[in-house]
Amino acid sequence: MSTERVRLAWVRVPEDREIPEAVRELGRPSVEKVGVFPNVFRIFSLRPEHCLRWWQYYDYLMRGPSNLTKVQREMIAVVVSSLNRCHYCSTSHGAALRILTEDPVLADTLATDYRHADLAPRDRAMLDFAAKLTTEPHRMTEADVEALRAAGWSDEDVFDIAQVAAMFNFTNRLANALGWHPNPEYHRLGR
Repeated sequence: MSTERVRLAWVRVPEDREIPEAVRELGRPSVEKVGVFPNVFRIFSLRPEHCLRWWQYYDYLMRGPSNLTKVQREMIAVVVSSLNRCHYCSTSHGAALRILTEDPVLADTLATDYRHADLAPRDRAMLDFAAKLTTEPHRMTEADVEALRAAGWSDEDVFDIAQVAAMFNFTNRLANALGWHPNPEYHRLGR
């Protein structure tokens, strides 16, 4: 194993002393729960106001009121991030899903090919929608929404599924464009 320190991004990553207190606060729950200050906050400290605004929307989508469970939202995160080949988000949200479900096989299967996972029909429809939105957004039709309705999702739920998938498409592209590297601890969490 190399002793060389891995670069966290292809752009300048602020030093610890440069991370604003408001951004440090965002990472505090992770530090308290799993002992890790997420690299996403360290990297995003280059543009702290962007970080705070992005996090406000992200946190609301992932933890705010919705008929989607936290597990379902993380499932979308893992599938979308995997399809986008986003190393940072696949790794970090794979860890989150393993912790939430205590099922590393499910998390790993979703990260490699969700179509092989043993899923409820409702979750399969949700992930099919998120996958198509990710890989073929120009081919989305009303029939895709109808498929979610047929699986038991309300229009509000469809809106939430689309927003979570869109958030990860956005964040994946940012992470891929700037070469974000995940915390190495994420690989071991939930195993």
